[in-house]
Amino acid sequence: MIEVRGLTKRYGEVLAVDDLTFAVRPGEVTGFLGPNGAGKSTTLRMVLGLDAATSGTATVGGRPYVAQPAPLRAVGALLDAGAVLPSRTARHHLLALAAGNGIPRRRVSEVLAEVGLEAVAHRRAGTFSLGMRQRLGIAGALLGDPPVLVFDEPLNGLDPEGIVWIRGLMRRMAAEGRAVLMSSHLMSEMELTAGHLIVIGRGRLIADTAMKEFIGAYSGREVVVRTPRAAALRRMLSAAVRVREDGVDGLVVTGLEAAEIGALAAAGGVELHELAPRQASLEQAFMDLTRDAVEYHTEDALAQERETVR
Repeated sequence: MIEVRGLTKRYGEVLAVDDLTFAVRPGEVTGFLGPNGAGKSTTLRMVLGLDAATSGTATVGGRPYVAQPAPLRAVGALLDAGAVLPSRTARHHLLALAAGNGIPRRRVSEVLAEVGLEAVAHRRAGTFSLGMRQRLGIAGALLGDPPVLVFDEPLNGLDPEGIVWIRGLMRRMAAEGRAVLMSSHLMSEMELTAGHLIVIGRGRLIADTAMKEFIGAYSGREVVVRTPRAAALRRMLSAAVRVREDGVDGLVVTGLEAAEIGALAAAGGVELHELAPRQASLEQAFMDLTRDAVEYHTEDALAQERETVR
């Protein structure tokens, strides 16, 4: 279990993490979300003892990472897949990690098989693709068979088969009773993988809740509407209703039920080809919740936001 209590980190005048408190519990995959610059990587580095906190605590299994007698047996982590000596083979890299943590040599062969790198175990890491380096980093995280796993953007460079594989791996690790913390910008995969979410913005906690509850609470239900007169229907909707375009003849409406939209369309003589309620996605919920916590807005994003909120 990971426990973060009042964690704060300052870099001079910059407050990167601000009084952050949360827990990552065994038996589930916890997603760690936030806009760029929210403090996610800084938080993970403090949990893993790579950065010292200005105040507050971060513990793994009840003690700080730096106090663990064999760190890889307590927590396995992937923060930077490039943190491997390029001249070392995959096998030698893992053997060095095992020797430094009192891990049996046989585990090296086991984790190489687990991540699908058996055939290239004797190749130098410097010749690996990004996806292969990700797999090697995951092998290192699994090496000590730890009860806690931390992954920062683990899907980088993976092909579709690799993405499906790591989704299944994280679910299986959680099902075995481990605490799994996953940070990623790929919302569709986060939605398929995580059961719980921790969301931060500008270094502060925004949400700590189950995935289903988060989507329901912060996005609401949407209604997909398809009509050859999309522009006309949009003009009929109240200014309090949120509308965004979905293709040339589609609208996604939040703030009205399907029956209410159908009644408005019928009253205005607008022909409908589709009228379907649906639950909004994690991506839409995340964008809605963190809109005020985004540090850098592009002009396109701002224009889209103005278009979305009528």
